[in-house]
Amino acid sequence: MKLSPIPNITLNDGNTIPQLGFGVFQIAPRDTAQAVSKALEIGYRHIDTAEMYGNEKGVGEAIRASGLERGEVFVTSKLNNGFHRPDDARKAFSTTLSELGFDYLDLFLIHWPLPTLYGGDFVSTWKMLEEFYRDGRARSIGVSNFQIEHLQPLAAETDLVPSVNQIEVHPYFTNEAVRAYGREHRITTEAWSPIAQGKVLGDPTITELAAKVGKTPAQVVLRWHIQRGDIVFPKSTTPSRMKENFDLFDFELERADISRISALNRGESGRVGPNPDTFAYIPR
Repeated sequence: MKLSPIPNITLNDGNTIPQLGFGVFQIAPRDTAQAVSKALEIGYRHIDTAEMYGNEKGVGEAIRASGLERGEVFVTSKLNNGFHRPDDARKAFSTTLSELGFDYLDLFLIHWPLPTLYGGDFVSTWKMLEEFYRDGRARSIGVSNFQIEHLQPLAAETDLVPSVNQIEVHPYFTNEAVRAYGREHRITTEAWSPIAQGKVLGDPTITELAAKVGKTPAQVVLRWHIQRGDIVFPKSTTPSRMKENFDLFDFELERADISRISALNRGESGRVGPNPDTFAYIPR
């Protein structure tokens, strides 16, 4: 089994997380174990799943079949939007552990703040995650898609600062205000949709820089994320693409080139995903 060249980031609770991971969003449950097995073979040691993806079981199966010790693979999952109430959150977390076949998670997140649902009360949901942290079943806890106005009540009303905030970040939507709040409060940013669902790959600036460094546009964009200090987990089920996304640590972008990529930011019009202020989806 290949050793991983991926650097680790130390979270605010002292735990470490690989800066590059493998995301399983939109991978069909029947295909998940095979995809994760290939990712582990390539060298990935960080897998990002969620209750709403419906494929936690395949993640656990692949890790058990890999021959790796449980502690060698960092696994994240996220709370289903339908289970924000405290008792529901407890049951959902237990189900996640059962689906994965683990007795602990490395990281568990509130998937969306859902400020227009549950009376806008995501604070009591966060307190449930604090419970999971204290009983040791979640080694680290964090949030996903939280805006500054969602993070502030947690700081004012709860005991623990989220270890991460997983948010949409890519060159067309750099999400700088939320990232800056995270840096100020020692909340590590994880970037989802890191290549804007492929929309940035044909951008002239990106293709020019890819030619300059002899890498693909996707590698250039992922390297931009890495050098900015964020955690990133691209998703692909194509083995060659999975390997390409892994090969980010034998080159560097110049500081001026990082600035050029950041300057592609389009603000709110650059979003490819939902706005967390209004997103209110609950799976049926």
